[in-house]
Amino acid sequence: MSSPMSVSMFDEVLPHGERDGVGLRVGAVIDRGGEVLLLEPHSSGPIQPTRKLPGATVKPGESVSGAVIRGVAEETGLLVTAVGHHIGDFDYLSPAGHPVRRLHFVVEVASTGPVRLSAHGGYIWAPLDGDLHVTSSIRGILDAYRELAYP
Repeated sequence: MSSPMSVSMFDEVLPHGERDGVGLRVGAVIDRGGEVLLLEPHSSGPIQPTRKLPGATVKPGESVSGAVIRGVAEETGLLVTAVGHHIGDFDYLSPAGHPVRRLHFVVEVASTGPVRLSAHGGYIWAPLDGDLHVTSSIRGILDAYRELAYP
């Protein structure tokens, strides 16, 4: 794996919350001794939705690191003390058909609890080598993180 890039490579205030016409979202990898925090969407059906990493959409006039800090606080109640290395990203189309790029960063938090959810049905601290029930894109991000953090 190539050496990871710091958030400063990406951190700029984006006047439209996008770069080159692509909307930006951010995700955070929060590690607690080899387990990562995954959020579980609300589910009312028989099929369990996939878990996700905490994150947010980069708002107009907001920096990438600002969006990471805000997203983690809003979704989990945890206080980010440092935004670290860029782990990876992936592109997808929003439900409205607009291109989106999701950038992922390792973050440090003041404390790993209590987790206070605002928009999700639950959370889990999942071991990196376990069945995470995530999309293949998120699995790739977590595999890259595991290679970096636990070589």
